[in-house]
Amino acid sequence: MKIKVLIVDDSALIRGVMKEIISSQPDMEVVGVAPDPLVARDLIKQTNPDVLTLDVEMPKMDGLDFLEKLMRLRPMPVVMVSSLTERGSEITMRALELGAVDFVTKPKISIQSGMREYADLIADKIRAAAKARIRARTVPTGERTGAALPAIRNPLTSSEKLIIIGASTGGTEAIREFLMQMPSDCPGILIAQHMPEGFTSSFARRLDSLCKISVREAAGDERILPGHAYIAPGHSHLLLARSGANYITRIEQTDPVNRHRPSVDVLFRSAAVSAGKNAVGVILTGMGKDGAAGMLEMKTAGSYNFAQDEASCVVFGMPREAIAVGATHEVGPLLSLPGMVLNHLATHGSRALRV
Repeated sequence: MKIKVLIVDDSALIRGVMKEIISSQPDMEVVGVAPDPLVARDLIKQTNPDVLTLDVEMPKMDGLDFLEKLMRLRPMPVVMVSSLTERGSEITMRALELGAVDFVTKPKISIQSGMREYADLIADKIRAAAKARIRARTVPTGERTGAALPAIRNPLTSSEKLIIIGASTGGTEAIREFLMQMPSDCPGILIAQHMPEGFTSSFARRLDSLCKISVREAAGDERILPGHAYIAPGHSHLLLARSGANYITRIEQTDPVNRHRPSVDVLFRSAAVSAGKNAVGVILTGMGKDGAAGMLEMKTAGSYNFAQDEASCVVFGMPREAIAVGATHEVGPLLSLPGMVLNHLATHGSRALRV
C-alpha cells in the first residue's frame, strides 16, 4: 500500500514541486493538493490521507490554527513546510508542540531547484511520519503537569558528570519533556538534535524559557557548567572536549555523518573519548540509526546509557538500533527517563548528596 499524501500550501509553485517529488517515490501517491486549510478540510474527508504536508503561513486560516484544530479533532501525521526565517522557525517550534511530527524548510534561493535537491529528505520525513505514533501533546507552561515522577534527591553538583543526549524525529518535544524535569544543579547536558541551521537557536530559546536549567545553542570553546544544556547548532557537529580540568564544547563543520550535521554519533563518540565513565548517554525518538555506534563506544568506554522505549517514541528507529547493538543499559518511557537518569547519577556520584 502506498503512503497517501495531501499537500497543503498557498504557493502553486511549491504545490507543484512537492507533488512532483512525492509522486516520483515508488511507495507514495499524492491524493490531493489544497491552496488553503478550508479546501484541505474537505479533501481530508474525501481522501483520508496518511500524511499531510502543511505550510506554516497561509491565507484564510493560519497554519497553526488549522493544525491545532486538526490534532484535536482528527489527529494525523503532519510534516510542516517552513520558511528559513526567524519567524518561520518560531512558528515551526510551536507547530511541533501542537503535534506536527517533523518539518522541512523551503530553500531561500531558487525554490524549484532547491526543493528538488531536498527530494530524498522530504521523502524520508514523509515515510517516518507515516509510521509515527500520533498522541495528544502536553502543553508546555513552565511547570510539568503530567504523570508524577518518582521522588528523587538532586544528584551531586559536579562538573565531572555529564548527560549526553541524541534525538531526531519527535525529538524536540521529547527533549523538552526531559529537560523540564532537570533540577537547576543537574550535571551539564550536551544535545545533538537533527535540525537545520536557524532553527536550533529558536529551539534553545524556547527551552530556556520553560526549564529550570539554562539552555543555549552551543557556541564552541565554552566551559560546560552544571545546570546548563548546550544544543548543537544546526550547521555544525557538537563535540565534547577537555581543556585542562574542564570539559568544553567544540564545534566542527566537517562532513555530515549518517547524512546528518549535527550527528548524534559524532557527539557520542567524543563523549566516549573525553568523558568515559563520567558520561550518561540518552538516546531518544528518531528515524534511522544515527547514535547507535557512538553509544556503543560510550558504553565500551564506561558510560551508562538509557534509551526511550518504543511505546513512548514518535519513531522508534534510533533507540531500536542502539538497543539492538547492545549499547544501552536501561530502557524506559519518556516521562520516566529523567528520574531514571537522576537516580543513577545520585547513586553513582562521587560526592556526597545535598539533602
